Amino acid sequence: MLHTMSTTPDTETRRSADQVNEEIRALWFRAGGTLSMEERREYQRLVLEWAQADSPSATQAA
Repeated sequence: MLHTMSTTPDTETRRSADQVNEEIRALWFRAGGTLSMEERREYQRLVLEWAQADSPSATQAA
């Protein structure tokens, strides 16, 4: 039996853009402004998550 892993986060566990942005800022702070290859991969993942995140201010404006 094969099990597949979803590549899209559940809407219930999806974080807001503000939450993801805070993690991005923390990553840069911990790295001291220069990212290692592993940190770059994490940064890329976070930026993609941020781009797909629901912004509380955008939903309130609608």
